[in-house]
Amino acid sequence: MKLLLIDTSGPVCGVAVMADGVIRYECAVQNKLTHSVNLLPMIDTALQSAGMTIGEMDRLAVVAGPGSFTGVRIGVSTLKGLAHGAGKPCVAVDALEAMAAGAGAFDGVVCPIQDARAGQVYGAAFTVGEDGIPQRLMEDIPLKVEEYAERIRALGSRFLFLGDGMPVQRTKLQALLGEAAVFAPPQSAYLRPASAAFLASIAEHEVDYLALQPLYLRAPNAERNKKLTEAANAK
Repeated sequence: MKLLLIDTSGPVCGVAVMADGVIRYECAVQNKLTHSVNLLPMIDTALQSAGMTIGEMDRLAVVAGPGSFTGVRIGVSTLKGLAHGAGKPCVAVDALEAMAAGAGAFDGVVCPIQDARAGQVYGAAFTVGEDGIPQRLMEDIPLKVEEYAERIRALGSRFLFLGDGMPVQRTKLQALLGEAAVFAPPQSAYLRPASAAFLASIAEHEVDYLALQPLYLRAPNAERNKKLTEAANAK
């Protein structure tokens, strides 16, 4: 199987090409440019460097969320366009699951968290064995970090944190969980495109580009503000 994976769900913009179980190309950048500026040149470079064309891909994959509303839209919209033009099926990859897949085997609970602002995180919980396939213990959910810590406390005795929410909430998590809290080193703390590509390669379900949808855990600000305005005008 040959596939192209793109990720713009968080602060890192990533692209990977995988063929026959081997990562042929991977690039992840975090710079001052926006994902919309970085992404298309990265895709072009990825395919050229791997010596492949988009027409040779068996499936196209995207990290569909949770994450930044704008970032997720960029990734999903770009993949929809590519899939429409190339006539390829799509696979949506969960961002938190992909982070867990990149953590490697851990004797405890793997806890990917994204910064959701206002003291909240988008979090989940997994176990990850030597095969690198995350087994879900908790659904993706937005929670105050105190509530998240309380939820995962019942799942194990050691907790590996990673993701862009980790540095933001590190001090609080240490206070809440003490020595049970373990923090991934920088090179393992972000969503690796190769990890997402691996999950896309073993995904059982493909969808048409028309059915590909972002994974949001709460409504975008624009939608929430619209509802507030409509409610205020109705009074």
